[in-house]
Amino acid sequence: MKVMFIADEESKAMWDYYDPRRTEGVELIISCGDLKPSYLEFLETMVNCPLLYVKGNHDRQYAQKPPLGCVCIDDRVYDYKGLRILGLGGSMRYNPDTDCQFSEEEMQARIRKVNRQIVLMNGFDLLVTHAPAKGYGDMDDLPHRGFDCFNTLMEKWKPKYMVHGHVHQTYSYKFERERQHSSGTKIINAYESYILDIGSDEHPAKGKTGSPFYDLMVAMKGRGKHNY
Repeated sequence: MKVMFIADEESKAMWDYYDPRRTEGVELIISCGDLKPSYLEFLETMVNCPLLYVKGNHDRQYAQKPPLGCVCIDDRVYDYKGLRILGLGGSMRYNPDTDCQFSEEEMQARIRKVNRQIVLMNGFDLLVTHAPAKGYGDMDDLPHRGFDCFNTLMEKWKPKYMVHGHVHQTYSYKFERERQHSSGTKIINAYESYILDIGSDEHPAKGKTGSPFYDLMVAMKGRGKHNY
């Protein structure tokens, strides 16, 4: 499965000078935040594939103008052809007047709320965030500090990948695209754009998570569609 991740800055190569050869074979786009709704709508239309997103710390406009045709996966586990994707957008809180920023305790509370769905689906394969995990590509200043609860989450569930944005390539000469977490999770900074090939062996087949109740739900839903 070829997945294109985008974050933080609109790519002129993808928007002003769009060439379909750049996205050939892409079957899913995931935004890690801080991008204009019109940019997401453009890519969803031109690439002609589903586009999922979490909100960044500057995405307050999404409340009034969400990107049409795109799916918000904040605070949920989204099943795409068996790939279980957990979305947790936003950054560390540095401005009290916004719903796109969170304290460490507030992010922990969000994780607790979605934990029931994680258990139901027997885990998740891909963690999509805006902010990084603490100690893994974050910065010392409060706005760009990572969440420590992301580390706890990865240690517990050991997803194959975590993909985030927020820390731009232009911020530091120490910028790294890829890092390895102590849990074994591969961490990727999706700044601007990053294409990842996810193998079919890196996630369960659709409806084969090993969770009896969830797999039964998927089977019943599929049977209903077939009968219709």
